[in-house]
Amino acid sequence: MKQANFLIPDDVLSDFRREVPRGEQSKVVSQALQQALKKRRLQRALTESFGAWGARKDLGSTKSFVRELRKERPPS
Repeated sequence: MKQANFLIPDDVLSDFRREVPRGEQSKVVSQALQQALKKRRLQRALTESFGAWGARKDLGSTKSFVRELRKERPPS
Protein backbone atom coordinates (compact mmCIF):
# COMPACT_ATOMS: atom_id res chain seq x y z
CA MET A 1 0.00 0.00 0.00
CA LYS A 2 1.08 3.56 -0.72
CA GLN A 3 -0.23 6.83 0.64
CA ALA A 4 -1.47 9.44 -1.81
CA ASN A 5 -2.63 13.01 -1.37
CA PHE A 6 -5.41 14.53 -3.48
CA LEU A 7 -7.18 17.85 -3.57
CA ILE A 8 -10.96 17.57 -3.51
CA PRO A 9 -13.70 20.14 -2.94
CA ASP A 10 -14.46 20.97 0.70
CA ASP A 11 -18.10 19.92 0.44
CA VAL A 12 -17.17 16.51 -1.01
CA LEU A 13 -14.66 15.93 1.78
CA SER A 14 -17.18 16.98 4.43
CA ASP A 15 -19.82 14.61 3.05
CA PHE A 16 -17.26 11.82 2.78
CA ARG A 17 -16.11 12.22 6.38
CA ARG A 18 -19.69 12.41 7.60
CA GLU A 19 -20.83 9.30 5.65
CA VAL A 20 -17.80 6.98 5.84
CA PRO A 21 -16.31 5.82 9.14
CA ARG A 22 -12.57 6.55 9.54
CA GLY A 23 -11.60 2.89 9.43
CA GLU A 24 -13.30 2.43 6.04
CA GLN A 25 -12.24 5.60 4.24
CA SER A 26 -9.18 4.18 2.44
CA LYS A 27 -11.16 1.15 1.28
CA VAL A 28 -14.03 3.31 -0.04
CA VAL A 29 -11.65 5.65 -1.90
CA SER A 30 -9.73 2.70 -3.36
CA GLN A 31 -12.93 1.04 -4.59
CA ALA A 32 -14.20 4.30 -6.08
CA LEU A 33 -10.90 4.84 -7.92
CA GLN A 34 -10.95 1.27 -9.24
CA GLN A 35 -14.48 1.77 -10.59
CA ALA A 36 -13.59 5.12 -12.15
CA LEU A 37 -10.47 3.66 -13.80
CA LYS A 38 -12.43 0.69 -15.16
CA LYS A 39 -15.02 3.06 -16.62
CA ARG A 40 -12.31 5.23 -18.22
CA ARG A 41 -10.56 2.19 -19.72
CA LEU A 42 -13.83 0.91 -21.17
CA GLN A 43 -14.66 4.33 -22.62
CA ARG A 44 -11.18 4.61 -24.17
CA ALA A 45 -11.46 1.11 -25.66
CA LEU A 46 -14.85 1.93 -27.15
CA THR A 47 -13.60 5.22 -28.54
CA GLU A 48 -10.46 3.69 -30.03
CA SER A 49 -12.24 0.70 -31.54
CA PHE A 50 -15.37 2.46 -32.82
CA GLY A 51 -15.65 1.93 -36.56
CA ALA A 52 -12.60 -0.33 -36.67
CA TRP A 53 -14.36 -2.78 -38.95
CA GLY A 54 -15.43 -0.01 -41.31
CA ALA A 55 -12.13 -0.20 -43.19
CA ARG A 56 -12.39 -4.01 -43.56
CA LYS A 57 -14.17 -4.24 -46.90
CA ASP A 58 -13.34 -7.96 -47.07
CA LEU A 59 -15.81 -8.64 -44.22
CA GLY A 60 -18.86 -7.33 -46.05
CA SER A 61 -21.91 -6.33 -44.06
CA THR A 62 -22.39 -7.32 -40.45
CA LYS A 63 -25.22 -9.66 -41.42
CA SER A 64 -23.16 -11.45 -44.05
CA PHE A 65 -20.21 -11.74 -41.70
CA VAL A 66 -22.37 -13.29 -38.96
CA ARG A 67 -23.94 -15.64 -41.50
CA GLU A 68 -20.48 -16.84 -42.53
CA LEU A 69 -19.45 -17.31 -38.91
CA ARG A 70 -22.52 -19.44 -38.27
CA LYS A 71 -21.67 -21.65 -41.25
CA GLU A 72 -18.14 -22.22 -39.93
CA ARG A 73 -19.15 -22.98 -36.34
CA PRO A 74 -21.53 -25.82 -35.61
CA PRO A 75 -24.25 -25.10 -33.03
CA SER A 76 -23.20 -25.93 -29.47
